[in-house]
Amino acid sequence: MKGLPLTVLHLVANRWWTGSAEPVVRLVLALRARGHRALLALAGGDRFEVKAREAGVEPLEGLRLDVKSGPLAIVGDARRLRTLVAREKVDIVHTHHSHDHWLGWWGKGGAALVRSFHNERAVRNGWPDTTLYRRSDALIAVSRHIEQRLLEARVPRERLHRVDGVVDVARFASDVVGAAKIREEFSVGDAPLIGCVSRLAANRGHETLIEAFRRVLAGRPEARLLLVGKGERRDALVDLVARLGLERQALFAGYRDADLPAVVAALDVFVLLGAGSDESCRAALEAMAAGRPVVAARVGALPDAVVDGVTGLLVDRSSPDHVAAAIERLLANAGERRAMGEAGRSRAVDLFAPERHAAAMEALYFEALARRARSS
Repeated sequence: MKGLPLTVLHLVANRWWTGSAEPVVRLVLALRARGHRALLALAGGDRFEVKAREAGVEPLEGLRLDVKSGPLAIVGDARRLRTLVAREKVDIVHTHHSHDHWLGWWGKGGAALVRSFHNERAVRNGWPDTTLYRRSDALIAVSRHIEQRLLEARVPRERLHRVDGVVDVARFASDVVGAAKIREEFSVGDAPLIGCVSRLAANRGHETLIEAFRRVLAGRPEARLLLVGKGERRDALVDLVARLGLERQALFAGYRDADLPAVVAALDVFVLLGAGSDESCRAALEAMAAGRPVVAARVGALPDAVVDGVTGLLVDRSSPDHVAAAIERLLANAGERRAMGEAGRSRAVDLFAPERHAAAMEALYFEALARRARSS
């Protein structure tokens, strides 16, 4: 069986371009590049569907995958899924959320069932979810924290895999011209530029970062902070910046998409203090792919992705002083900053590139199929 092209169906009960969305698209494309037939079904009607199509992945029709569906609609989805799996001769049903995991169980037919866990809170430690986990053919954790939670949920060790995150390393190759345009847009010039790409939401560490930046300004009044993203906490963060008198130094860039690689390339230091709905912390992987040194909290997959003292610095996310000291260390030493950026780029290419990610997934798919064959 090993080496034969597989038909892999990804089920994603998500309609937003966040969390599981981009990693799934990257994986679908990379599996296709390896010769497999990778299909995608998602909850339509929003940006995930649009971005999938822009990437060349046409979502399958016929499945709602709506977490707010009533019982009859869910039963209908399960029946349609079973028909789809049989018609398309699906080998692997790869699910990414609790809703589609259950649908996959009910509708997988003879296919192997695989589940990726993209954040720790998705792991449920009680019945009936623990039974579903044990009856799945493979479970994937994107961080060691998630892996530990799954072990605590009594998932069999032999069915549990930890797989690194994925990033489009080619897209984030250094963009000198684009970086210069971003610096011009925000009137930064040659000033030290610290940045963060993260949803402006609770528990993302923006308050700590702003306080740390205020400390950095004491010795570097020319420095600037660029906060990239949108979210429900934007007004509160704008108010905090105003109260601290940092309106000229702390800049809100809004949501960036097409020019995000240029935005990241414009930074001297990238900082990420919180994990969002994708605990592989893709924003940090993108910064590494762009050759930027990363100051990161010990949350999500960041302690696995960022090698302390080699590709960046790991910090206490609750301590503005600790974060400020890490930023200042990197700003004060251009050679170390450059060396960490280069090491981060090499690590991203070696570990987080789509082709490497797809190869790891392919291997566990074949392992899951072999286990299923042995038990049948």
